[in-house]
Amino acid sequence: MRTDRIFTPQPLAAGAQIALEAGARRHVTQVLRLAAGDPLVLFNGDGRDYAARLLDTGETALVEVLDAGPEEPAPPLALTLALGISRGERMDYALQKAVELGAAALVPLFTQRSLVKLKDDRLEKRLRHWHGVVVAACEQSGRRRLPALAAPSRLGAWLAALPPTQPGMQPGTHQGVLLHHAAERALPELPAPVSAGDGTGALTLLVGPEGGLAADERAAAEARGFVPVRLGPRVMRTETAPLAALAAIQALWGDFRG
Repeated sequence: MRTDRIFTPQPLAAGAQIALEAGARRHVTQVLRLAAGDPLVLFNGDGRDYAARLLDTGETALVEVLDAGPEEPAPPLALTLALGISRGERMDYALQKAVELGAAALVPLFTQRSLVKLKDDRLEKRLRHWHGVVVAACEQSGRRRLPALAAPSRLGAWLAALPPTQPGMQPGTHQGVLLHHAAERALPELPAPVSAGDGTGALTLLVGPEGGLAADERAAAEARGFVPVRLGPRVMRTETAPLAALAAIQALWGDFRG
């Protein structure tokens, strides 16, 4: 029988008793309909799961932490998905599946062709919503660390803040890859990302919104060390392309290799 996993931002330690936050309390008592004495698993993004037991289902939803599980191992490839903000459920879907596919960081980007206009309160509300999507995907997929979710920024500002590329940079040390259906190179033609001394590597995947990135945006990304690559002969939707690319990258160089 599967034990339900619940996220809480609170510190967790064996022997502690904590009261769940309002959202988690409603989920436990009204959606999952757990009763006092039922087991559950808590995680707070520190890399571990914590076995726990629900003590009561009242206003406090008090939970006792029983034991800490093993730490989630570091992935062989730290993947960052920088994604042009798309409309409605497309963005939610892309973020949710990127978490399931092992992305370590998520960067929403405003681009020339972004149809979504967000600022001030609406932007803060959308960012909280995306955080909830990320948390729910971690709960479902068993991830014990939350991917970093950056505040939305404009593509140009994000590119300018990246570390500078070096003259004569080798292909294996590129900043990342840029998806473009008309690129000359296919993803498997690239060398594996350079690994650090601990054996882990890093790669950033840049994907545009509906309609893709504009020509000058692609040129700016290439100037910052991004290599354009294609994914086969078909043009994919904005919510499909990053997921296909993440899966291919994981199969080539990441944790899909077993």
